[in-house]
Amino acid sequence: MNALAHISDILIPILIFFIVGYGYVSKVKVYESFLDGAKDGLKIVVDIVPTLVGLMMAVGMLRASGFFDLLGKLLGPITEKVGLPAQLMPLLVVKLFSASAATGLVLDIFKNSGPDSYAGTLTSILMSCTETVFYTMSVYFLAAKVTKTRYTLAGALLATLAGTVASVVLTAMLVT
Repeated sequence: MNALAHISDILIPILIFFIVGYGYVSKVKVYESFLDGAKDGLKIVVDIVPTLVGLMMAVGMLRASGFFDLLGKLLGPITEKVGLPAQLMPLLVVKLFSASAATGLVLDIFKNSGPDSYAGTLTSILMSCTETVFYTMSVYFLAAKVTKTRYTLAGALLATLAGTVASVVLTAMLVT
């Protein structure tokens, strides 16, 4: 049992030595290849940062303005009939844009309702069954220089809806 606890301590250095050794045997300049990859990675980060800052600022402005509270009050009576509490509506919207901002809302839900409540359990499942659609699209499409997204947004929103429905069903099965 003790050996299992130390597998990652052993596995990562073995993997690094294997990659370097394989590169040496294949006559690849491993360090130069690593530096080229690191330079490309930094260029991508520089290209992505303005988009990330814009997304974070937009989410912060919507949260501070009270828009998410209004959204919860307007849609709450409808969503509560299908098992989705009104306090989770802001979480669903924010999660489309930013997982870190959504984590802040998750902590608020846990503080107000408790992590073991229906809302807390549903929140936990929702966070793992849905994706940050707009963040992911902006980051990956910008990095790959994709200009025509075609059906990506519609498909991603449909997948988020499916994840939300699955979350409600799973939570209903777990809690009752």
